[in-house]
Amino acid sequence: MKKRLLYLIRFYLLTVLIFMAAKWAFMICNHAEGTFSVGDMFAVLWHGLSLDLSTALYFLILPFLITMVSIWVRIPKWLMRPYYALIALAFALAFVSDTSMYAFWHFKLDFSWLQYLESPNEVMASVSVGYMIIRVIVLVFSTIVFFFAYDRLAGVPASSRGNWKELILYVVTAPLMVIGIRGGFGDATTNTGQVYYSQNQFLNHSAVNPIFCFFYSMSHQLEDLSQYQFFEPEECEELLQGVYTTESLHQDTLLTTERPDILIILLESAGEQFASVMPHLQELKKEGIYFSQCFANSWRTDRGTLCVLSGYPSFPAISIMKTPEKSGFLPSIAGRLKEKGYQTSYLYGGDANFTNMRSYLFSTGWDRLTDIKDFSFKEQQTGQWGVRDDITFQRIYNQMIQSSPDVPHLWGYSTLSSHEPWEVPVKKLDDEVDNAFCYLDDCIDDLINKLKQTPRWDNMLIVMIADHGIIHGEIDQTKPLQKNHIPMLWVGGAIREPRVIDRLCNQSDLAATLFGQLHLNHDDFIFSRDVLSESYTLPTVVNNYSNAQWIYNATGQQLYDFDLKRPLINECEDAQQMTRLNKAIIQQTTTDLQNR
Repeated sequence: MKKRLLYLIRFYLLTVLIFMAAKWAFMICNHAEGTFSVGDMFAVLWHGLSLDLSTALYFLILPFLITMVSIWVRIPKWLMRPYYALIALAFALAFVSDTSMYAFWHFKLDFSWLQYLESPNEVMASVSVGYMIIRVIVLVFSTIVFFFAYDRLAGVPASSRGNWKELILYVVTAPLMVIGIRGGFGDATTNTGQVYYSQNQFLNHSAVNPIFCFFYSMSHQLEDLSQYQFFEPEECEELLQGVYTTESLHQDTLLTTERPDILIILLESAGEQFASVMPHLQELKKEGIYFSQCFANSWRTDRGTLCVLSGYPSFPAISIMKTPEKSGFLPSIAGRLKEKGYQTSYLYGGDANFTNMRSYLFSTGWDRLTDIKDFSFKEQQTGQWGVRDDITFQRIYNQMIQSSPDVPHLWGYSTLSSHEPWEVPVKKLDDEVDNAFCYLDDCIDDLINKLKQTPRWDNMLIVMIADHGIIHGEIDQTKPLQKNHIPMLWVGGAIREPRVIDRLCNQSDLAATLFGQLHLNHDDFIFSRDVLSESYTLPTVVNNYSNAQWIYNATGQQLYDFDLKRPLINECEDAQQMTRLNKAIIQQTTTDLQNR
């Protein structure tokens, strides 16, 4: 009996030690993402211990059951090795992925990362071959080390006949393990928030067990949106009075025509933080309609694209574009304009199968799609993510001037070069990120200048809007006002006169605002607001990521974490009311999503 118990203790403690060592490796490898001291490294171990202890119990279940069986049946020495190999590989994958990707996304490994692996070529485009080779080497080495650690240090349970006293011990221990996994007897079960202890988010993230975080997020996907139910429906509606309105009540006319040709350009990652390196875009703001207080709904291209094109909100932990049973039934700018006789086409220089973009576009009214497969092999090799921007800008220009002037057109276009690894064909600035946006700015300027020379210009409306902002330099998740601020600019011959619209709005408000100017009904775009309408009385913007949601209005801003069940940023006049509004918004939007 003693040998069997010692085996279980060795296995359990070894698993916990591996989790703890991974925390230090995470901190050291990501030292550029946050400041910490030696004392902080030990504090991270201490505060993360409860989650590590609970997570290790999951992996103890199979050894525990086999140990029970060994009371009566002799266990061969090789029996545990397949299990050791499996968990060694799983641990190595989790730790290497979590440590590597944190520098890009700044939150822990969760289920949403798995969705992006459906298109591995697109994921590879963000990094170099050398980067991947190093990670593969570390992955293989870690797997081997973990396997031999379990094989040599934990070993196998001893096979010797036990007695009824030992069996009773195991029977009593089993429910204790369940309690440990659950996190005690209280109402609150084990969750990632229990390890948060600091105002420094990097330390909190370092304390989180990435394996637990992954499986926890997987259990809180689309089928489990009930976590966002906080109020009775009537109370929720009352809290949102004036926030979401579907009427266009105004006499303000921004355009010279109700049926212009329209080009919507989604500028990859081009937040307002890069205004200083995009001088041509700043000059265009003086010629067009500039929405100076526009904010992104989310943090990824697939989410931001859907928010713009469907006027629909984003969600903290799921991508609707990757959920065709939902995304295919959303309203869209293309679908509505197609009803009014518009021809619709979309251009993206990358693989349109990435994040299920192809399915979404065709399901929501886009008739023609041009992506990487429609370019020459040489052109396909010009960028890590696909065809670089100067080539696709030329292609969209050709499509526009070659289209029939007898019918109205809607073109959509997503740029892609202003993205990791920031490889562009020109070198104007030393900072590679700034240089990529400077290149994008030149591409915009070239397109606009060429279009101005065509007879189509007078009837043209070009909408430029970023898909999301990014973390760069001093701007991170603790500065959502700067990170989420994006440009929305309307230019073209169809603009009546230059204007600056300084009302708060989300990128998802483009649909209703555009339809208001085209005198088209937008009642089914229930979360898109015409920001020029007299009915838009409570301007409020929303952005969410990784089960957290940020809102901002005239009273201040709040970033609320739904795992921790508390605000991380609370700079507002009435914190309690802001929290209620934050919860009401997520409840209303997720309820609508469930009902679609």
